[in-house]
Parts: sequence; structure tokens; C-alpha cells
Amino acid sequence: MRAPTALLSLAVAATLLVPTGSALAEPTPPPGVTTRDFGNGPERNEEAAGVADPAAATLRALAGDTTPAAAAERLKHFPFFRDFKDKERGYPRQTRLPVPAENPADASIKLGLTPYHAIAGKLNALQARSNRVSVEVIARSHQGRDLYLVTVTAPESKQQAREQDAIRDRIENDSAKAAKDRKLPGRYKAPVFVNNNIHGNEWEGTDAALRVIEELALSDDKKIADLLNRTRLYFNVTANPDGRFGNTRANGAGFDMNRDFITASQPEVQAMRQVMIDTQPVAMIDLHGYVNGTLIEPTTPPHGANYEYDLFIKNTYANGLAMEQAVLGLGYTPEKDGVNPPTIPFRDDAEGWDDWPPIFTPQYAPFQGAVASHTIEFPMRVNNADYNNLPVEELRRRSAINTDIAAAVMRATYTFVQDRHDQLIADQIEMFRRGAAGEASKQVPLGIVPGFGPEDVYNTTFPRAYVIPAGDRQRSATAAARLVDHLIANDVRVERAKRAFTVDGTRYAEGSYVVDMHQPKRGIANVMLEPGADITPRVDSMYDISGWSHALLWGATVDSVSALRADTKTVDGADLDGSVPWTTRPLSLRVTDGREIQALNELIGQGVQVTWAENGTAVIPASARRQAEGLARKYGVTFGVADQAAGAKLGQVRVAAAVSADELFTLRELGFQVTPVSTAVLNAGFDWSTTDVLLVSSGLNYAQLNAGARAALDAYLTTGGLVTRGSTGATFNGAAGLLTVTPVAGRSDANGVVKVTSPGGPVGGDAPANSFVYSPRWFTGLGPEVRVEQAYATDGPLVSGHWRPNANGSGGQDAARGQAAVVSGRDERGAAVVMFGTEPMFRNHPKGLFAQVAKAVYWSSSAADVK
Repeated sequence: MRAPTALLSLAVAATLLVPTGSALAEPTPPPGVTTRDFGNGPERNEEAAGVADPAAATLRALAGDTTPAAAAERLKHFPFFRDFKDKERGYPRQTRLPVPAENPADASIKLGLTPYHAIAGKLNALQARSNRVSVEVIARSHQGRDLYLVTVTAPESKQQAREQDAIRDRIENDSAKAAKDRKLPGRYKAPVFVNNNIHGNEWEGTDAALRVIEELALSDDKKIADLLNRTRLYFNVTANPDGRFGNTRANGAGFDMNRDFITASQPEVQAMRQVMIDTQPVAMIDLHGYVNGTLIEPTTPPHGANYEYDLFIKNTYANGLAMEQAVLGLGYTPEKDGVNPPTIPFRDDAEGWDDWPPIFTPQYAPFQGAVASHTIEFPMRVNNADYNNLPVEELRRRSAINTDIAAAVMRATYTFVQDRHDQLIADQIEMFRRGAAGEASKQVPLGIVPGFGPEDVYNTTFPRAYVIPAGDRQRSATAAARLVDHLIANDVRVERAKRAFTVDGTRYAEGSYVVDMHQPKRGIANVMLEPGADITPRVDSMYDISGWSHALLWGATVDSVSALRADTKTVDGADLDGSVPWTTRPLSLRVTDGREIQALNELIGQGVQVTWAENGTAVIPASARRQAEGLARKYGVTFGVADQAAGAKLGQVRVAAAVSADELFTLRELGFQVTPVSTAVLNAGFDWSTTDVLLVSSGLNYAQLNAGARAALDAYLTTGGLVTRGSTGATFNGAAGLLTVTPVAGRSDANGVVKVTSPGGPVGGDAPANSFVYSPRWFTGLGPEVRVEQAYATDGPLVSGHWRPNANGSGGQDAARGQAAVVSGRDERGAAVVMFGTEPMFRNHPKGLFAQVAKAVYWSSSAADVK
């Protein structure tokens, strides 16, 4: 449920296909790994989804043949990813898809739906029968399955395709003139994007898409011919083939991809993002399940403040009503079929299904041009317990209904675009024009659609520009480069200063990056770079996260400025040159960013003896200069000259992790050797001699360990390190009798960006001034062995997000002020322990906080060896 623009090359494909340490065997879910999904509402995870080992990401070429030979053969024939702006071809652009071997284990089969292995064959047959259908592979999933994008449109010559590309470019980049061109809408094919099956066990959108594609491909109806002469319809047939096959909501890495759109950690999400950038849809729909009756957006408040919401709500509501009528027209009833009438949250609910965060597909699409964008939830549940317990006949009855409804909303949407063709194009032009002109956030008039009132009005203030400084004002050059590249990947224009300049009384060095907010896609730039807003007073409950900020959480220094006078040039990527100083002394590496963590872990893995200093700096012997130079080039990190060589010896850190899927993914991404563990794994017998640090945040209950497992764990804790997070971690600490602390819980759905203070220490030293929380914790009653590494600020602490107290007054922001958020210490047995009340790895997003986790791992590993 829910909700650089350059050619993707084979080289990029290869990085998605063959990560370091990848394996070719069918992955199996490691024990004790769960996905986290917070809050209330029908979309929340009802299952503890298994996750395939990210370090064993596969090249599974064929669903039924996972041998190395088959994978190697598939890679040899893997097609280049194609740019939708390819001006050398018209339509159709057909690709003969490799057909996976039949696999009877596919979860779709039980529902009478199309198994993954059958999709390619169906699409090949349609391409052979119709010149309206083009199919391309746009990416591979985490587990190596192809993602198919189908384009349905009337045939186009090369010249006609070039004209479409040119018009699309004018709409975005010359919007003021495009708005005055009365002939433009008549020449332009309005793009529509239909996204299916992003949650793997919400299946039926895929089957509906195959049905609708076939209808459009073969119809001789004049209205369909007119539709395809005036539109291009893009279908992402299954966005999550891993989950479709395996009956999981998440993809093969354990990620709920409909929470990943402003982070884009997963290859499938990166592909969807690129489709939206390259096709620039005027309308999009995202197909999900299961809410009875059918749920059709638009949403309740709060509404995203960076949208051009007047353009968005009038079109989204109108199409929502049209889809509602299409569903009702199928004739399903509660009495006969168990199908309730559709629900439109904006019209029918007060709050709780909002479009505030841009993490969902339909909430990201408006930033790439969609002026109508929807989540649709078909009604009849067939997943989770129902999948396991209901008779097959009943499951197939329900799936057939869902498929009918999904197909109906697709038809309603393309009919809506056909009927409003010119106006939708004009509204998209107007959205981009406002951004390019730098106009103020528009106040949406009350009553623009029935029921739109003061509670629906949300606005923001756009700065004149953002500056990402170079030189001494930049906290982390590697973090700045990552942020710049991420902005560009989202089609945000970034410029670089040719010479130093001064604005708002601050001097910025040559090479500083500038994001001019007079640009067509200023909405996505601002949603990433502004601090956000504390919306606690406005609503009681939120659907998902309420605060985020790449500027505050990704580790880079970012300034908003009120004026812009700088000589700049547009860049297509960040410049990042690592360096190693000329010296015969030991080298140092300051760990503030993920790239430095990766470099350090690789250096240790090469056998270099590293010393870990208390100030969070790694000291590397001068004899390892050549290895350091190679890593400086690879990761763009800068080594310094070590002030001292004192500290603990740091070897390759082996981590046993009872963590959520996002944390496991992040730890491995940073280069740590991680073995997933859980209560069940420890009870079955675990060899602690292979572990230096235990991480506990999910799936490990000390009280449920058997006597042997508990004794083995207690013995490990006399020599090994421990890092904990959240409720599970705090409970583990107390049950194991480690640090003397009293954990206090904030309201369970409280979340967002918070201000923190860091008095120093091996973990908190040099930490950013902001952190992220979800279900925040803090620690009181600290024993003498406990050090405060980080505390919630006394002013605030919430910068952006939603954090109310519980009904009894406990758990609010006021109670957290000044309290310890991260602590460390050594218990009397010698265990070196770090406890987080914050969320430093949440969904792989707060990248500027990853260094805190790494420092906690390094310190607890090395300190445990120092008695």
C-alpha cells in the first residue's frame, strides 16, 4: 500500500547486479531480521518480513535456475538500460525479453494470478501482435529480477519522437514561452504513469496492467486510437518482483520501497524515480491493497507544503471521483460480494491518511510534473493470514475482484487524461513556470474543490537559493558531494561558483555549490533542503514520518540565502578528490561520513593495523600509505597527518546483529562484517568467538533465552562490545544487568528531526547538531559508569516533525529536553556499551548519523579489549 538524468548504462546496471561479496545462490532470509513500519492505519506492516542477505545479492537470471553458469549467461546478454529521451528511435521500441524458467514456488500462483516467470512471455507475445506496445528492462531488483516498463502509444517516427522530446523539454525548461504556445497541447502526447505491485504481496495491479495493456494493444475502438494518438501510457508492470515471488511486502533487501523515494536506497526505487524524471507524467496512479471499500486518494491534511497544491488538488480530486464511479460501475456490493463502496480520504476522513512526506510514490511524483497523483487500495484482502488460511477458491474470487477494480481505475485515469488533455498539460507547464519564476508559495483558495477549508492550507517559504559551501565552512566534503549528487539524481539543477562570493554577509569559497531556487523543480529541492516544520499543533496523528531534512541529516553544511549574486556554472555531478599528505609520519582519517567508514573498513580488511583514538579518529601507519592512496581515490576521502598514535588497536570488527532490515542493509553498506542473530539463533547455539560487537534493536529478548544461550551470551559480554537502540535495546540492557540507566519512552508515533547537544566522548564527539527520532527514548537515573554522549536540546528539541505527549501528559517534547539521548559506559564485568535513544540508521536515510554508529561499533569493540 501507499503512497544525473543521464542514460543509465550497462556499467550502472553492473553495479546493481554485482555488489561486492555478491553470491549466485538463491538467498534465504536470515533469522531475526524484521522490517519496521510505524504508526497507525491500514498500511502498516502486519508481518515480520524476512529479508534476503544484502551481502548475498544475487544475479538470479532465471527464477528457477540460480546456478553461476545461468547467471553469467544472463549477464552476458543483459541489455543496456535505455534513456526515454533517446532521440534516435521512434516507437515501438521493442525488446525481446529473456523468459525466466518456470518456478512453481511463485506466491502469485495460489491466487490465480500471473507468476513472475510468465510476465516476460506475455509481453513478448503482445509486442509481436501490436506495434503499439514497447517493452524495456529498466533495472534489476535486489535479487536480480528484471523490471519491465511497457509503453503503449500510437507508432511514432523518429522525427515525431524527437518532437515529443523537444516539447517535453520546453514544458520543463522554457515554461513561460510554452504557456503561450496555443498549439503545443495539440502536438503533445500527455504522459501517464501506472505503477504496480511496489508492495510485493499486494499483487493485483500487475494482472490488471497486463489486461489493460492487451486491451489497448489490440482494440479497434476509435476512442482508443484517439487516446493513443494523444497520450503515452507507461506501465511499470511489477515494481517489486522479489516480493511478488516471495509473498513479502518488502523487496529482497527487506525495504518497504514505498518509504524510500527521497532516500532512493534501493535499485528498484532509483529506476522508478528515473522513469518519472524521463517521462514527466501529468498523471500517475500507484496500485495497492487492501482497504475495503476501495481507497482512492486525494488525502486528508496535512498536505505537503512544497506542492503547487491548487493545481494538484483540483485534478487529483476530479480523477478520484472519476475512479470512484468506475469502481461503482462494476456492480460489486457488500451484500453480494463483500465489497464496500469506495472511500476518498480527503472527502470522507478527518486525518490520518496524509500526503505530507514525499517518501511515497504518489507523493514524489508531483515534484516530477504529475498534477494528478493517487494511491489506490483495492478492497479484498488476500495477503498475510488470509493468504495462509482461506480456501484457494475464495482467494481467487477476491483476487479476481481486485483485478477488475485495478483495471477499472486504470481505464478511468486514461479516460480522465484524454478528456482533460490540454488542461493537464497547461497545469504542468504552470507548475514548472512558477518554480522558474521564483514565485511565492501560492495560497490555495478555500473551496477550490468541495470541502477544501483552512485545515487544508499548508505553505512554505522558498529561499532565494541554498549554498553548500566549499572549504573550511563545509563540515564534510564527502557528505557535501553525496548531497549534490543526490540532488542532481532527482533532477535538481546545481551550480558551482567559479570564484568566491559573498551573500548575507558570509563569504563563500570558490567551488561552493549553489541551488538556485528559481528553477522548475524547486519543490523537490526545497523538500530536501529546508529544515521542515513542526506540525505537532495541527493534527493529532500522522500516517508515517513527519520530519526529514537532507540538509540537517546528511552530514553536509547547507545554508539558505536571501540573495544570489555569484558567477556559477551548472554541474552534472560533484567533484570529490581525495588526498593523502606527503609525510613520513602516521596518517589519520577523521570518521564523519559513510565514505570514510567504508574506506576504514576496507583498509582494516586489507590487514592494515589501525589504531582507534578516543577522539574518533583512526590512525594509520605510514607503511600503509599506498593502500591509503588507493582508498582516497576510490572513496574521495582525505587523510591527514596523525597528531598521536595512542589508542586501542582496531582490527576487522565482526558484528552480530539483532536488527531491523534497514539497519542490516546500512551496516553492510558501510563495510561491516555482519551476522544476523535473534533469540532463536542464540537458543540454537551460537559461536561467540566470531563476534566483536553485538548490536541489539530488534528480535532479541534476553529473558527468552534458554540457560545455555544466556550463559554463553553473559560470557561474551565480559569481553565483547554491545550497541543497543530503542525499546528492544533498552530492555536487553536492563535484563542483562549492564549499564545503570532508566529508559523513558516518548509517544510511540513521535518522530522527526531534533536538535541535540554533544558534550563529547568516543561516540558523541564531533557529532552533528541534529539527529532523527521515531518512538524516541531517553535515559535518566544514570549510574557513575555512564557517560552522556548526546542529549536532546533544551530548546525544542523538535525541529520538524510531529511529537505530542501521551494522553496522560507523559512522553512529550518537554519531558525530553536536556535528557540523555545517547549514552556509553562500561559495566563492572567489562562490557563496553553504547545505547541509542535516537534512530541513526532509520531506513538508510540519516546518512550524517552513520558515523555515530560506526564510532559506537569501533569504540565498543576496542574498549572491550582494554581492561
